[in-house]
Amino acid sequence: MNNCLFCKITNGEAPSYKVYEDEDILAFLDINPVNIGHTLVIPKKHYENLYETPNEVLGKLISTVKKLSINIKEKLNADGINIMMNNDSSAGQVIFHTHIHIVPRFREDRFKHWKGEPYKEREAEETIEKIKNQ
Repeated sequence: MNNCLFCKITNGEAPSYKVYEDEDILAFLDINPVNIGHTLVIPKKHYENLYETPNEVLGKLISTVKKLSINIKEKLNADGINIMMNNDSSAGQVIFHTHIHIVPRFREDRFKHWKGEPYKEREAEETIEKIKNQ
């Protein structure tokens, strides 16, 4: 894609702080990190989101995420790691190139999760009927 920032980073047309690179995958520091060490892992080939990304590529992507997460947690003395992926603008996706966030977490970092609410009566059963594999 001509205007994709992540494609420009992959092609060396835009700067980045590379953390990892192989033939298919690139990882670099997020320029607006939630915490120090917040890393983005992307396929080098352009796919807009999870839905378009082939399973083989997703397998390579998540294997790299696991390897980097272990290293980031250890080297930065993080207390934990969040793995996040936003798909579609309503879910917070800003750059439409498949990517996974690795966010190192620290006990006092003030980064909070969303608040959930319990299902209403019959809502869980109705939802299961809509989404389960048949």
